[in-house]
Amino acid sequence: MPVIRKSADLRNSYSDISKFCHKYREPVFITKNGEGDLAVMSIETYEEITGKRELYRLLEDGLNDIKNGNVLSEEEMDKSIDLM
Repeated sequence: MPVIRKSADLRNSYSDISKFCHKYREPVFITKNGEGDLAVMSIETYEEITGKRELYRLLEDGLNDIKNGNVLSEEEMDKSIDLM
C-alpha cells in the first residue's frame, strides 16, 4: 500500500519521511491540494531503479541485435578478444 503524505509534511515531518524511505526502500507520494504531485525516495532506491532500467535497456538492445542479425560468430568473437 503506497504511503501518501501532504506537501506540508515535507517541511513539518521531513525526518520521518526520510527515515521511512531509507528503512523500507519505498517512495512516499506527496500530494498538493489533494492531487498527486511528487514521489520522494532515498538515493539508494533511485539508483537501484535507474540501474534496473539501464539493464533492461541493454538487454533489449542485445535482443534486437540478435533479431536483426547483428551478431558475431564464435571465430569473430575470439579474434576480437585476442585484440584486447
